[in-house]
Amino acid sequence: MQPHTAFLLIDCQVGLLEGDWPVVGAETLIPRWADLLKRARAAGMPVFFVRHGEGPGTPLEHGTPGWQVHPRIGARPDDTYFDKTTCDTFESTPLADELSKRGIHHLIIAGLEGPHCVRATTLGALVRGLKVTLIRDAHSTYNTEMQTAEQITAAVNEELTDRVILVAAADIMLA
Repeated sequence: MQPHTAFLLIDCQVGLLEGDWPVVGAETLIPRWADLLKRARAAGMPVFFVRHGEGPGTPLEHGTPGWQVHPRIGARPDDTYFDKTTCDTFESTPLADELSKRGIHHLIIAGLEGPHCVRATTLGALVRGLKVTLIRDAHSTYNTEMQTAEQITAAVNEELTDRVILVAAADIMLA
């Protein structure tokens, strides 16, 4: 992997992965993210976690157990965290400043939810001139009445296919 690249994990939080309504594929995604994280760290790549915060009584209430990054992923207390309130991480955090300060111009992105925060942050990165690799099988969402989560994920990948590098988790070269 090129220097000046960072791994960005978006909203991989307990409140979206456990409880009454976990995203589709949560039990597959958690070990996939953990493996990607381990490989990124082994390559010496900076790792950034994004946490979405919501109001009192919600599954992602700031500071609650549901708001935390899922423990099986392997986040560390000394990792870099960005706490956001918008779908596009760039809109409500200092992510752009941190990337600039570190000379990072390529993001590898995975996380939740594909049609919302992953998509919006990916588009936010592209608008800022960053190169993006989206791990096509490392984001998901919920089923709707009209589409399955798999169909929605495929649609997000298709929408972004000409603008990002799309790669499967097993195929990405992080070292």
